[in-house]
Amino acid sequence: MHFEQIHGDYQISTDPARLDVDSIHAFLSRSYWAEQIPQATVRAAIDGSLCFGVYREREQVGFARIITDYATFAYLCDVYIEPAHRNYGLSKLLVGAIQKHPRLQDLKRWCLVTRDAHGLYEQFGFRRDECGGWMEIVDLEIYKRALPRS
Repeated sequence: MHFEQIHGDYQISTDPARLDVDSIHAFLSRSYWAEQIPQATVRAAIDGSLCFGVYREREQVGFARIITDYATFAYLCDVYIEPAHRNYGLSKLLVGAIQKHPRLQDLKRWCLVTRDAHGLYEQFGFRRDECGGWMEIVDLEIYKRALPRS
């Protein structure tokens, strides 16, 4: 059963059949966090995640992806609203819908990484990491090298 929420002319849905992978890839490949990402990588990421699409009628105008074990942890990523549909509160609606999803309740830890949207996420209880416990390995050139995917 898919999670859905309606807000005026817009709908949020977790139905994977509605996702427009071409549209998602077009946006992500121009984003600062996934510039030049191959479409096969986007497809693999979608297939391994809980995805939320934002729609106006049949057009996909936003997206978010959750990487989770559904028991203890969720990582929120690839969140966007197309520029022509911003300033309607859709990003707030999207993050709120994600936090209401029945399978994402009672998680111990939610995390995300953002360069410029701290104010949005702070409204939903996210706080900046002050303890320095976040660790990572990042290869910022991986998509530019266009490694083949099997």
